[in-house]
Amino acid sequence: MADITLNIFVGNTTMIDPEVYQLWLDGYSAQEATTRRYQKLSTQMKGLNKDILRNDTVDNYRTFIAMENHICNPPTLAYQPLFQIPPDMRKLIIEKYYELDYTMAREIMGKKLSSKHRKDLDEISEKTKVPLKSCRRQYDNFKRVFKTVEDMEGPMVKNIQTHFLLSEELAKKYCAIVFFANNRFETGKKRVQYLTFNDLVVCADLMISNWTVGSTDSRKEDLDADFEREFLQQLRELKLIVDKDTSDQHKSFVCTALKGKMEDRVHADVESNFKTISRAIANIGSGMIHSKELKDFFNDVIEKIIDPCKQAHWSHRDMKLFLEAYIKCSNNVEEIGRNCRLHQTFERFMSTLSQCILQMYHS
Repeated sequence: MADITLNIFVGNTTMIDPEVYQLWLDGYSAQEATTRRYQKLSTQMKGLNKDILRNDTVDNYRTFIAMENHICNPPTLAYQPLFQIPPDMRKLIIEKYYELDYTMAREIMGKKLSSKHRKDLDEISEKTKVPLKSCRRQYDNFKRVFKTVEDMEGPMVKNIQTHFLLSEELAKKYCAIVFFANNRFETGKKRVQYLTFNDLVVCADLMISNWTVGSTDSRKEDLDADFEREFLQQLRELKLIVDKDTSDQHKSFVCTALKGKMEDRVHADVESNFKTISRAIANIGSGMIHSKELKDFFNDVIEKIIDPCKQAHWSHRDMKLFLEAYIKCSNNVEEIGRNCRLHQTFERFMSTLSQCILQMYHS
């Protein structure tokens, strides 16, 4: 009999199937996941034994459940002794666990992350078609991140990355959720419903970068969660831009600048409705010092600026041209130009508001 040589390799690396992990994250039971895997793999592998597949699925699920406490506190995943997981797989496990379903995330934007709202997840699951288990996991992730970083010093995105080991792109989305929850923006009204999760994330990023305490002083606390109070107080001076003489000058400069750049009918509408739009801009800014008006920021922008311009059939390009001229021409208005603080406040406010409006200006 010929000698048989066997090469045996023994290791303790934890093997994880990313597809099974995704099924677990999506909220499917081990039995449901087995059925889905069998339906997919049986067409590729003849004679596939469903019992073996079931045992493999259950084994994976057992591993995921045992790891979950560490995934909830990601830095510990690298140092625990039970599971030896390669760095690239650890990164995938964490990123996938904290990944967002945008339809579900949109439903909770602006809501207080409390146990009371957790009870509404049945309704959200039914509305969004996201499995309830997945909704609960995501909601608990939102709440965990919020509780961890809400009172921390330093840039919120970096704090989230440090404590949850997320990519910058995903950390920015959680940053937006924390920002909206902290400021309790009203995003559930019918008029605001068309805004997507991405619209709100973009606007949150702009506000955080330009209107919060951290946007001007990196040494202060609560940097990204809170608006700069002094800035909000200064915004009350925006009412000066709608005084008759100031508004007349501003209108004249803007209409002259836009002549020939847009259709005559749109230009005529700019001319006839300039003061109404300018007053809306001033009122929204000057009212942000009050918590109720701040909460209604998105509703007010849509109701008083976006909807009237849509009804007048302004294109996205028309709106962009108007906002650019509105900001640029303010330099020539005597009341604004000679008041250095007002001019700085106006530009700081408008540079962000205009980008938010353009992000929101769609069907």
